[in-house]
Amino acid sequence: MTGNADLLDGKRVSLLWAGPERAAEITRVHAKVFLPVWDEASVLKMLDHPAATSFVATLGGPTDVIGFIIGQIAADESEILTIGVDPERQRHGVGRLLVQGLMRAVQRAEVRRMFLDVATDNMPALTLYSKMGFVPAGVRKAYYQRPGAPAVDAVTMARSVTIKGL
Repeated sequence: MTGNADLLDGKRVSLLWAGPERAAEITRVHAKVFLPVWDEASVLKMLDHPAATSFVATLGGPTDVIGFIIGQIAADESEILTIGVDPERQRHGVGRLLVQGLMRAVQRAEVRRMFLDVATDNMPALTLYSKMGFVPAGVRKAYYQRPGAPAVDAVTMARSVTIKGL
């Protein structure tokens, strides 16, 4: 991919602030990406939290949500709580745009360090985060519970937040 203007066959992806009014759209995309699925009430609670900083990625119009990121800020640190891109839209740079958008937002809030957890078997996400400057900072044993399958460890990754290097 050669730039944001080339995303998804020349169609522009827009990042929009996501508040509680976006809970249903985020829940819909989340259900396509994760098991167990979070219900709308859970997503609404996260979006409505005073420390939440969240975005949706849209393609075409503002209601065509193809991805989301939900983060929280605590003092000078932030955490990506969840991020997801519709499977039909993955591997086109949408996830990178979402992380970059959140990084810019939290930097304005004087955040110095960002954290996230990712399943150890999620190689595409591990590759993306590594390319974006995140480094392993710890492991959470059996963190991700999956229906009908063994639990999967999470690697906690961290990076400093600066516009330079996004």
